[in-house]
Parts: sequence; structure tokens; C-alpha cells
Amino acid sequence: MKSLEDLKKMREQALKKVEMREGGKDYRVVVGMATCGIAAGARPVLNRLVEQTAAKNYDCVVTQTGCIGMCVYEPIVEVYGKDGSHTTYVHMTPEKAAKVLEEHIGKGQVVEEYTVDAANNGEAA
Repeated sequence: MKSLEDLKKMREQALKKVEMREGGKDYRVVVGMATCGIAAGARPVLNRLVEQTAAKNYDCVVTQTGCIGMCVYEPIVEVYGKDGSHTTYVHMTPEKAAKVLEEHIGKGQVVEEYTVDAANNGEAA
């Protein structure tokens, strides 16, 4: 840090990270980060969600939680809308997570083939 301008930039970056985790957005994206989720690959999924949300200014908060209770479907990402909607995405990868952000958060369209319902019906990709 060499100037007041550098300090202001650092503050803006920190505030953006806090806002991304704490709310005021149309969507809340939650990643299951219990032992089962981490073992199945949830950490790279969470990282991609955070990176893409910041890079493309998606209107969502990205956060993590413990066990969601469906270990066989890990990694799991849940999307909650301000309207009370709730979608559970399963067997997530960083690439699938990026698509969920683009389609669900960006365009308001659920990516049906990644949902728990599709997995239960043998349709999951």
C-alpha cells in the first residue's frame, strides 16, 4: 500500500466480498461443505461460484453450509430466491456451477438436468 487510493481499492474489494456473503441480493447460493461434500469436490465448486459471481456481478450471495443430508448427491448447490423458490442442484462440478450461475442467476431459468429431481428420475447429466 503506497497511497490513500490503494487503501480505498483494498476497502472496496473487502466490502464487495462481505456483500457477496451477507445479502441484499435476489438469490442466495449455498454449497454443502461438510466432509462428504469436500471429499466429493465441493471446494472447487465453491471457488468457481465465488470467482464467477465477483467477475460477472451476478445478483447473488454465495455461502457455505454443513451437511445437507444427501451425501450420495454431493457436491450439492442450493439456490434460494427472494420469492421463496428453492432449487437443489446435485453432482456439481465447477463447469456445472458456472452454467447454473449463467442460466439460473443470470437468466432466471432453472437448469433442470442438474437438479435432484432429474437425478432421481435417472436424467442427471
